[in-house]
Amino acid sequence: MNIVIHGRRREQLSRVASAVRARGREVEMVEGDVTHEHVNRTMIDAAQAKFGGFYAVFANAGYGAYHTMHEMPEGELRRMFDVNFFAGASLLQLAARALIAAGKPGHLLMCSSALAKFTLPKFAAYSATKAAQNHVCRAMANELAPHRIRVSSVHPVTTRTDFFDTAAALSAGRREFDPPASMIQPPERVARAVVRCLIRPRAEVWTSVGARVFAGLGTIFPSLFDSFARLAQKR
Repeated sequence: MNIVIHGRRREQLSRVASAVRARGREVEMVEGDVTHEHVNRTMIDAAQAKFGGFYAVFANAGYGAYHTMHEMPEGELRRMFDVNFFAGASLLQLAARALIAAGKPGHLLMCSSALAKFTLPKFAAYSATKAAQNHVCRAMANELAPHRIRVSSVHPVTTRTDFFDTAAALSAGRREFDPPASMIQPPERVARAVVRCLIRPRAEVWTSVGARVFAGLGTIFPSLFDSFARLAQKR
């Protein structure tokens, strides 16, 4: 595929663009804060102008921070929902309207998390944004099926990025949770799972069978999961 990529840091965008071009494909870069209203429109317009349209859209922006819910400033809570949920939901809305207007099939994806199905102490806000993404994708999948538009949510466990460093920086330097090594995956594993979903669409993409089973058990037995969460917090 030719692609349109978005991010806040031009240096990282340029590295990805170079890798795409080295494989003989074309790429357009859109730089900026995903919460700015014009950014999503710019991405859609760039795909239309450069490539004559698009097939797949992946809403992937997100971040976390360590906060007990009762102590989290309202402004920070709203900011996290703006980045993690509203920006992605807006992108999928724009993309769906464009595909319907063009009469084309497509595939919309949003990067949720295993924490869409359960939560951890001091991750309530982050988990809530991911649960909201999951629900929106499930509803849109049914709403857009008559238009031949697929919708999928992606549920990775911990991905080897700067997520926890950023969370600590936004939490007065506190790094209060380090996942076990068995639950840390390289970003390439998540990327391959997304590509497989584009080839063979499915409603939810999970990159860990263990996390999916754990999420299911936590839903069926919430008190058992709460005991586990309190034990993890003490440790």
